[in-house]
Amino acid sequence: MGGPRITFGMIVLNGEPFTRYNLRSIYPWAHQIIVVEGACQAAAAVATPDGHSIDDTLEVLHRFKMKEDPENKITIVRAEDEGHPSGFWPGEKHEMSQAYARRATGTHLWQVDVDEFYLEEDMPAIVAMLETGCTQISFPILQFWGGIDFLENGEYLSVHFTQIHRLFAWGKNYRYTTHRPPTVIDGEGTDMRHREWKSGPEIRKRKIFLYHYCMLLPKQVRQKCAYYSCVDWAAFQLMERWAEQIYFKLLDPYAVCDVLHYPMSWLEEYKGAHPKQVLEMIANIQAERHPNIELRPTDDILRIIQTPRYRVGRLLRKVWVGALPVLHGCIAFIARAAKVLPFYSVFRCLLQRPEVRVSSKPSTRLMDRRSYRAQMGIENILRILRGVK
Repeated sequence: MGGPRITFGMIVLNGEPFTRYNLRSIYPWAHQIIVVEGACQAAAAVATPDGHSIDDTLEVLHRFKMKEDPENKITIVRAEDEGHPSGFWPGEKHEMSQAYARRATGTHLWQVDVDEFYLEEDMPAIVAMLETGCTQISFPILQFWGGIDFLENGEYLSVHFTQIHRLFAWGKNYRYTTHRPPTVIDGEGTDMRHREWKSGPEIRKRKIFLYHYCMLLPKQVRQKCAYYSCVDWAAFQLMERWAEQIYFKLLDPYAVCDVLHYPMSWLEEYKGAHPKQVLEMIANIQAERHPNIELRPTDDILRIIQTPRYRVGRLLRKVWVGALPVLHGCIAFIARAAKVLPFYSVFRCLLQRPEVRVSSKPSTRLMDRRSYRAQMGIENILRILRGVK
């Protein structure tokens, strides 16, 4: 068989109602689909006592394999199959991703989350890139929030998370090393990004995107926030509070990003296309063919983002976020210059913590505090400069 043979690898917990629609979307392009189901320990609050989905994900997977897998492409993997009798996966998703990677027999490995989709008309172009010898493709993201007519954007998605690594060359002795970020190395230890890599910005120029529906359904958001609030690799303890105040009540429409240390974010209307399977899923939810699955009402979103005040605030934030890469570049330049110029010793002297003298006179006390705050501001800036590599 000529051409790329794509192994799709998916890890899933509580994937309903996305599961069947995602499998249908990738099935025509798949040499192999390996679905790793179950929970790591941090997700115990949204899993069964034996480490599996609390919704119908496992049943849907087995039903799909029995009725919609005529070419026997699908393999379902559980923690028990990997020697973990408790049903829970060890670690934090690295082991789950490595479980499907070990079973991959294709020439390429395509990681896909259950709520990630691609436009049908983009798939031939993606495959064509693989045929030219591309070793990795990273995709820009369209992240939908509250409904399929609204996109999230902001500092995190525009500056810090502009691409997501998803599609890799695969072969003998290749290894999937980490889930965060997804990384594949060949038998000589070379990262696929150091070979023929198509980066997110390059793929964006081709107008190809990963369509991410991770903030579409209330069920998703509740379960994701319950899980992330328990992880030990990032400070997400306030995620459930964020969900109640922002996702469900929209108390601050400029803080819609769930990565809480990059809160500056906003919502935009989306008028573009969606993958066909996503539209079919939405139609079936509206027709009540998925019991216990509800859509988030979007009247409040539309009412807020159409006001002139919100549009002005969004524009100002876009300008600021757009300037951040330039500011970061300036800081990096100053830091490099400071390390080689003679006045670097002056910067070092300024890093000494100032002594605060508080006078008994109110006016003097205020002046001293202002001076202290100003000098502390300089100190913090210089610490940032010294920390830039």
